[in-house]
Amino acid sequence: MSRCGMARRTTTSYALLGLLALRSWTTYELAKQAQRSLNWFWPRAERKLYDEPKHLVAEGLATARAESTGKRPRTVYAITRAGRRELAAWLDEPAAPRAGEFEAMVKIFFADAGDLGQLDATLERVRDEAQARIGALADMAGNPPVFAERLHLSALTLRLQLDQERAVLAWADWAREQVALWRSTTDPGDWDAQAVLDALTR
Repeated sequence: MSRCGMARRTTTSYALLGLLALRSWTTYELAKQAQRSLNWFWPRAERKLYDEPKHLVAEGLATARAESTGKRPRTVYAITRAGRRELAAWLDEPAAPRAGEFEAMVKIFFADAGDLGQLDATLERVRDEAQARIGALADMAGNPPVFAERLHLSALTLRLQLDQERAVLAWADWAREQVALWRSTTDPGDWDAQAVLDALTR
């Protein structure tokens, strides 16, 4: 497989190859496992997770075997040797720069188009979501691992996710306290924005 061919694949292609390297999955199982584990740091639409394995099969990186459970047909995907080689080669490539989507922050950034009630409601949702995600991550950490031999990698990734959610929770609490001092989204009153910025440079 040429390096040029590799460049056309997406990170999602390699993420699913990584899951296939662990075991064989049905289409449904593969999508659900991706959402359970990868969704914390590589969220993708479910439709994409269902379509991508077909592309891997077409490129010889995975195989598809038709089975049936009772009268219900299903497809079981497995990684090929070429798929394992491709996955290992991809791990040697520099990762793309980190990127993250956070719609609430876009709303907060443009909060001066609305009122304090809207801003506080957005911050409250950010806080509630972070708290819920902390709980979900704690549950994952406390449950027996699906792949015990990969416990060390799960611990590394879960730690970062938990630290991030705790940081978001602390920030949301702080932001709500600050916004409570403002007169409006266009008038922060005596609130010292410059002092906050100065503190960030120290």
